[in-house]
Parts: sequence; C-alpha cells; structure tokens
Amino acid sequence: MRLKQGIEGIARQVLHAIGMRVTVSTALMLSAVCPLVAQPYPSKPIKFILPLGAESPINAMARLAAPALSARVGQPVIVENRPGGGGTIGTREAGRAPPDGYTLIFNSNNHVLGPLMSKAAGYDPFDDFAPIGTFATGAWILVIAPSVPAKSLAELISYAKANPGKLNWGFGQATGPNLFGELLLAETGFDVARISYKAGPQAIPDMLGGRIQMNVGAIPALLPLIQEGKLRALAVSSATRSPYLPDVPTMAESGFSRLTRSAWSGLLAPARTPPDIIGKLNTEISASLASPELVASLAKLGFEPKIETPQGFAAFLRDETEAWGRAVRAAGIQAN
Repeated sequence: MRLKQGIEGIARQVLHAIGMRVTVSTALMLSAVCPLVAQPYPSKPIKFILPLGAESPINAMARLAAPALSARVGQPVIVENRPGGGGTIGTREAGRAPPDGYTLIFNSNNHVLGPLMSKAAGYDPFDDFAPIGTFATGAWILVIAPSVPAKSLAELISYAKANPGKLNWGFGQATGPNLFGELLLAETGFDVARISYKAGPQAIPDMLGGRIQMNVGAIPALLPLIQEGKLRALAVSSATRSPYLPDVPTMAESGFSRLTRSAWSGLLAPARTPPDIIGKLNTEISASLASPELVASLAKLGFEPKIETPQGFAAFLRDETEAWGRAVRAAGIQAN
C-alpha cells in the first residue's frame, strides 16, 4: 500500500512538473506572438533611403513625401541620404534591408538606369524590390536657340536634315535629359553634334553664347529663359501640356507618342515585404497626394502628383527599362 501511494505521489509530481513546463512554454510563445498581433503596422519610425544627394530635386520631393506619410500613419518618417555611384549605392543598401516595411527607398529614374549603365550596380530593379507607388512626375522640355529658324519640332527636323553639322546639342552626361535626347534623335531620325557636360545646367551659358543650339532640360530651370525669349520651347515630354507653357505642344501632339517620358519619383520596399504592408503604404501615400498644400509644393518644383497602384508601378518600371535601354544603346553608353 505504501509503495503504491509512493508511486502515485511521484506520478502526480511528474505530471505537475510537465504541466508547469507546458504552461510556461505556452506563456512564452504567447508573449512572443501577442506583441505582433497587438501592434499593427507601423509601430515604430519608418526610414526612406534616398540614393541621391541633398541638391537633387528628388531630395526635395522625398522631404515632402516623408511628413505627408507620417501624418497619415502616425509614426515619424525619416529621410536618410545615401548618395554615390549614380544612385546605386543607396539603392543596393535599401534592397538588402529587412522586408518589414520600416526601411523603404524613395527613388527616381535612377532605379532602372543604374543597372543599365553600371555592371557594378549590385541590384536588380525588379527581383530585389517590391513597388509601392509613384509620388510625382515632371516633364522635360526641348528648347532651341532663337537663331535656329524652326518654330516646331517638325521644322527642326527638316532644318537639321537640310543642314547637317550645323546644330550642336549640349547635355549633362549620363543624365535623364541626355538619354531622353537620344530617344528623341532615334525616333525623329535627325542627328546633331553632341557636346557633353558634367551637369546639364552647365550647357545653358554655352547655349546663350551661341556654342550650342539645342538642349533638353527640366521646365523650372529653363522657364525664365523661355519667357524672356532667350530660348524657344518646341515640345514637352509629358502626356499633357505644361500649365506653365500651355502653348507648347507635347511630343505626342508633335507626332512622337513614344517620346512621352518624364522624370518621376516613387516609393519601393525590399522584395518579400508583406502585401498588406505594401497595400497600406500605397493607400496612405496616394491619399496624401490629395492635399492642396502638397500639390502646391510640388508645383513649385515643377512636378505634379502621380498616383499609381503597386501593380501599375511595376508595369511602368518595365516600360521604363525597355525605353531607357534603347536610349543607352543609342547613346553608345557602355555599362562599366
């Protein structure tokens, strides 16, 4: 009898110990899971990696987007510049961040241009990223010197073909306007002498001085000279006419619909970021673009809101890659 009671007592102690361990293990698992359930995204600050310097117009847009998103999600949104390598260094870093929605990249045309122009870019613009949505877009404009007897793109093409070697085109090397100009020449079938500069704005003094006769640039930078009659605007690259220059036709209106291209900015996350986080960010960043104050601020930079779904943004990036790939090949740029 005593032996039986002793065995039963030991069994109860063993079962009690097992039960305690199960209870403790269950509690530990619940304590690990519950915070994730109790704290919906975002529960801490979000960081935008900006792969360009502070002087870039994209930097100004990122610093408009960050507080706008912050106000929508209730968490701080920090912009961190990571310039270098034509935007590839910061982009590569962002693509390797944890896919948790707390490190994003605010990027531009550089996102697809990087791998097209550098073998050492170190990232794939599609495999390494999940598109969230676009933010803004801004047109480029084709201008010529008043000495050129052309009042339209068609007249410029005719003049250039009839006077080979008379037109010089100035551009910032390996920039968006440089590549857009190459697309223009490839589509229109005329040629000019190419004169490259380290940065696009450096071409303007030479244009005013008569050394070059053609340029492609951002509307805000060239608008004062156009208004003063020092440059003549022939066409804008956007899908619709610029409110600043409503009398200047688009490239499509001029007969070249494939030349509807522009500078753009948008938000992407590392690949494998959960779809619900991507969807939430798209909803909030798109909603922020309805703010009249934000629209006015973008207008001062020469940009306008561009709302797109993640799927639409992905298709847009594919189209951008195809178009700029043609431009890179037309320019004879060798990926280094």
